[in-house]
Amino acid sequence: MASKALFSIIPRVKRKEEKEERKRSNCFLKNGSILLEDLIASCDGKSHPIRCYSAAEIISAANNYPCCIIDRSPFADLYRGILDDRTVIIKKYRDWVDTDRAIRDIIISMQMSTHKNSLKLLGCCLEFEMPALVFENAGKGGLNFDGSLVADNELLPWKTRLRIAKQLASALTYLHTAFPRPIIHRRITSHCILLDDDCVPKLFDFSLSLTIPPDQLYVQEDFATGRMGYLDPTYVKSRQISEKTDVYCFGVILLIFLMRRQAAYWNDAGNAWEYLTRDPKLNVSDGQIQIETIADPKILEEVGGDEQAQQQLQDFLALALLCIQEKTEARPDMIDVAKELVRIDKSILP
Repeated sequence: MASKALFSIIPRVKRKEEKEERKRSNCFLKNGSILLEDLIASCDGKSHPIRCYSAAEIISAANNYPCCIIDRSPFADLYRGILDDRTVIIKKYRDWVDTDRAIRDIIISMQMSTHKNSLKLLGCCLEFEMPALVFENAGKGGLNFDGSLVADNELLPWKTRLRIAKQLASALTYLHTAFPRPIIHRRITSHCILLDDDCVPKLFDFSLSLTIPPDQLYVQEDFATGRMGYLDPTYVKSRQISEKTDVYCFGVILLIFLMRRQAAYWNDAGNAWEYLTRDPKLNVSDGQIQIETIADPKILEEVGGDEQAQQQLQDFLALALLCIQEKTEARPDMIDVAKELVRIDKSILP
């Protein structure tokens, strides 16, 4: 009797396995075809080689790494795993997200992987309902919720913050200038920055990035999207997105690094959002903003009364304010932001 029951179960198990196999194959074909089309259209035959992992490898990688979740967002989970005897970061999109977002993330991550300040894409898996991405590890993980730079429970010193800002500017400049047409990140926030074991920043999450069409300076959208506190006010009004939209977001990042404040936060009454860029201390109509009124006390304690260091902070603030000018034509290009950060960094010799 038991053997009959066993034999009746085997066909059902086999059918279930065959169904799962067909599902994986269908996902692979669907995602792979979209990926191939986008590769041909945007990589110009010079793509960075990546590996295609199986669903079994991705699942096993996560199971082999305890407490693996390092970030959750409405669109994807980010977690660590072990693949090929190395620690990696795996990004798994939620099933309801448009496949195009994940594919775009793969394409641009692959293109950006040659830059040392972009999180290197190692491979992807196309056998799930949504593609999964496999990246190099970034040991120190992401920034704090308020965007502050903390490693080993210690606030990072000013020199490290400045270096991180300089390296991120380099990555964004590369994104804007290294390809046949400018690519706009579109959603630069503290959430898109990871730090490796040496506190080297790694830019990632290109899922909403877009390419400026030939002979155009911007892309017209139906509605503006973005994260509170980082939204370019001109983009919100015109729904025109360009490189200067990224410059605005980067200016907000610079303010966060200098002030150690969130880009958006509840007011004291707890009934409305306040934005860092609208802080009254940053809107002085006459005279120069006093750096000691807005800078992170940790930085002020570090630099003390050193006049050169004080001027360096003042120049950094001036650059941040230039990036968040309301009129897009008043903002610098990303390459000029990067050059100015190099100059600011060199203004004090080691």
